[in-house]
Amino acid sequence: MSKEHCFYCFDALVAYFELRPVAEPTFENEEYPLFVTWNTSKNGDMTDLVLRGCIGNFSAMPLHSGLKEYALTSAFKDGRFPPILKKEIPSLTCHVSLLVNFEKGENYLDWEAGTHGIWIEFRDTNGRKRTATYLPEVAKEQKWTKEKAIESLLRKGGFRGTITKDVLDGIILTRYQSQKAGMTYAEYLAFR
Repeated sequence: MSKEHCFYCFDALVAYFELRPVAEPTFENEEYPLFVTWNTSKNGDMTDLVLRGCIGNFSAMPLHSGLKEYALTSAFKDGRFPPILKKEIPSLTCHVSLLVNFEKGENYLDWEAGTHGIWIEFRDTNGRKRTATYLPEVAKEQKWTKEKAIESLLRKGGFRGTITKDVLDGIILTRYQSQKAGMTYAEYLAFR
């Protein structure tokens, strides 16, 4: 994991707006499940970040195509936010998370905030299977208890009913870790 991954994501976004090809990556084309996260920062650094888009994939994919695809998908297709505009680029930061060490949890509380990302499977009130995930840093950044994180994750995944003990006990939890790097726009320009 390196800043080169973040540079490549920034370059994919900038190239999209400049209508030019993306620079060829110099890093290995290994396969990983991955997420690309865009934040805005009022200071142009890694503090005071506001989420702007975060989408990834749990299927291992080649880094060259995967990072390019998810850099643009998270910038333009995260349904929680309007698409990123060209004028926002100087205020952006990019984080890349390569997901590793997947383990089945014994129950919905079998994970550590700040260490593990969590992916849950559950049934909604109509019996449909749903899934949702939070990357390892989310619960800690939000200062959530494990219970609050699971409740929020159920809601994120579309559960609209009352969260009962049976609902919680029916959760299938997978925990994972991530190798993460981040880069500001200023760092991207210097890296260029």
